[in-house]
Amino acid sequence: MGQSEIDAVRALLSSKPRPVGWAERRQRLDEVGSVWPVAADVTLAAADVDGVPAEWSSVPGSDASRILMFFHGGGYCSGSIRSHRRMVTEAGRAAGMRTLAIGYRLAPEHPFPAALEDALAGWRFVRKQGIAAKHIAIGGDSAGGGLTVALINQLREARAELPACAWLVSPWTDLTMSGATLATKDVVDPIVHKAYLAELADAYLPAGMDRKDPRVSPLYADLHGFPPTLIQVGSAETLLADATRFAEAAGAADVPVTLEIWPQMIHAWHVWNAHLEGGRSALVNAGAFIRKCVED
Repeated sequence: MGQSEIDAVRALLSSKPRPVGWAERRQRLDEVGSVWPVAADVTLAAADVDGVPAEWSSVPGSDASRILMFFHGGGYCSGSIRSHRRMVTEAGRAAGMRTLAIGYRLAPEHPFPAALEDALAGWRFVRKQGIAAKHIAIGGDSAGGGLTVALINQLREARAELPACAWLVSPWTDLTMSGATLATKDVVDPIVHKAYLAELADAYLPAGMDRKDPRVSPLYADLHGFPPTLIQVGSAETLLADATRFAEAAGAADVPVTLEIWPQMIHAWHVWNAHLEGGRSALVNAGAFIRKCVED
């Protein structure tokens, strides 16, 4: 997979360094995430999920009875429907189904549990559309991956029907920041560093909250009964250990789990799929996994 392509993405990121303020950070992520627009055949439609902004997407041939619900990354403090639109719409194409991207509330203005409440609202909204739980996949990248697991665990604890599967991209699963790769991959990761994650966790979590609480650090959750899960992570990520340790925990709980570690890829590389072969290939894999799960 073209080294020059991932180098071009690295150059894009370094040309727009992360600013200090929250508003500026959000603008920067929207800019680097949406540098390439959605494909011409994508149809978008805004949705109101009980006050939470959301967006449907489809392409010709999308199965309207199957849904991929997606939660964007950004450390619970940034990211948006816009920043991840190209990734989400192409994931829907690969899976052959509609997508629903959820624009959940962000910290520090809206700390935990606001994002999880909005995720639950998104699930209830889709179910009210008459979509069977077994025909819904839930996915997310980075913090959105952690939010995906937290939502499914909430449903499981409530003895509700669960989605067909989970798709986790570069998931942030441990807000205690104990993963070894936070140090060993620091020099090769152009996006995520331990001090930055600590700042995000401080903004997201109420004072005094246990950072091993499984609602925010799903690495420490009881995963028995969790649905089939695909985890995709890059080898050049500080959060590599968050993914590998979560895969180990899921496997130990008898969860059908597939872990893909993509050489040279960086955090949430799928976002730049328009000009990154590795992003397109990873989406093809994810689409095949999701399609098989919702058709079983």
